[in-house]
Amino acid sequence: MQNYLSHRLEDAVAALRQHFGFQDFQGQQAAILQHLLSGQHALVVMPTGGGKSLCYQLPAVVGPPDDDSIVLVLSPLIALMKDQVDRLSMHGIEATYINSSLNGHERQQRMQALRDGTFRLVYVTPERFRKPEFRAIWKQRQVRLLAIDEAHCVSQWGHDFRPDYSRLKEIRQFLGLPLTVALTATATPDCQRDILRQLGMDAREMRIFHSGIKRPNLHLKVRQVWNEEEKLRHLLELLSNSQQIESGGTIVYFTLIKTLQRFSELLRQHGFVHTCYHGDLSSPERRAVQEAFLQAAKPLILATNAFGMGIDRADIRAVIHAEVPGSLESYYQEIGRAGRDGKVAICCLLYASDDLLTQMQFIQWRNPDADFYQRLLHYLTCRGEEVRAHGFQWLNRQLQNVHPHDHRLATALAMLDRHDVVAGPQPPAAFELRREVHTLPKPLADAGYLDRKRLADQRRLQAMVEYTQASDRKAFLGQYFGSDS
Repeated sequence: MQNYLSHRLEDAVAALRQHFGFQDFQGQQAAILQHLLSGQHALVVMPTGGGKSLCYQLPAVVGPPDDDSIVLVLSPLIALMKDQVDRLSMHGIEATYINSSLNGHERQQRMQALRDGTFRLVYVTPERFRKPEFRAIWKQRQVRLLAIDEAHCVSQWGHDFRPDYSRLKEIRQFLGLPLTVALTATATPDCQRDILRQLGMDAREMRIFHSGIKRPNLHLKVRQVWNEEEKLRHLLELLSNSQQIESGGTIVYFTLIKTLQRFSELLRQHGFVHTCYHGDLSSPERRAVQEAFLQAAKPLILATNAFGMGIDRADIRAVIHAEVPGSLESYYQEIGRAGRDGKVAICCLLYASDDLLTQMQFIQWRNPDADFYQRLLHYLTCRGEEVRAHGFQWLNRQLQNVHPHDHRLATALAMLDRHDVVAGPQPPAAFELRREVHTLPKPLADAGYLDRKRLADQRRLQAMVEYTQASDRKAFLGQYFGSDS
């Protein structure tokens, strides 16, 4: 067996050099690949930019030439799939994605090519397994490796839970329980245990590879500010005086679009050329902003937290948070985009206690209580015709004082779908009951359970505050994420 493993690892090194241009593995990549190539499951916790994707991309090209099995990647990030596939294609790896960004003809073409065995690696969202036509393909194709990217989305106690990610145990069973690797940059010990539980595994079946969270080249700073005028002064100072910032890209993160736009105008008045990225831009506009950031020599961008996923730029010299993020998980993922070339990068948080009020409000809006679920069920069961006639916005107005950041209705519909109450997570399917329903599913009627979920979000925000007060911030991050390296 050892000789076989050595041979496979030698193949992986050859593929690494041939397809990706790297001479050798870094960190734990070799150990992870050897573990997977020996047929054992793995949970990989590795910092942003640490090379997680190679852990599932290389197995797609290592193996007997007559093996036409597929590496299937489940990802929540539709916006990243095209970038990943484009890079893999440039490296000579037959890869594709199938998601809602394609038109019907394109999806049919790719699904036929998938049936024909054209691809070695395929990206999809978990939601794709709702489609009977897509599920039928896997009666003909074998999955060599199931890769679950952004695996923290599995955990209901994580910072970025996606209801369909909690179906992964069912998806694995449907696929015949293939070899599985789950990957994330941000998972606390509790979240790691929940990932294993949601996959129907334990630590004996799925080894955890934790690469640590410390990156010595990142200089972590916190500046306490008391008002917006003081925040602007510190931001101007950071943008004006740092030689590191001048030598590469800079990202300034905001929570609220309106604050971003206000600071954008102020920076223009002070002569700082920059671009903006946020959810009010159209898809073509966001794509254009991303391309401009990648191509410019010293770009400066003001962005909400959606920006940065999949941005393949190693020389980001500074990540500045102009507003307090909602969790250490989000913060760590965002600063992880700085200094991927190993050179010094500045990560500075402008901490204003008033920002916490915004984040506390977001927590309330992300967490429907049992009464909200009960009122929603009443409308769906007793006033369904009105709901279907008037639509989402009408229903939203009946349930709450409408605010653009209050996502309780969207969250509640997605959870009703997860518990098979409604026919889909979004209208119009979300307004159709799967069966006659008289009571809520137990978790959604359990005030104690829902309170614990809300309190978990509040604890993540509290940890963000404690980080700003820590004397050794890197040690604090290590303790929080369960790593001493």
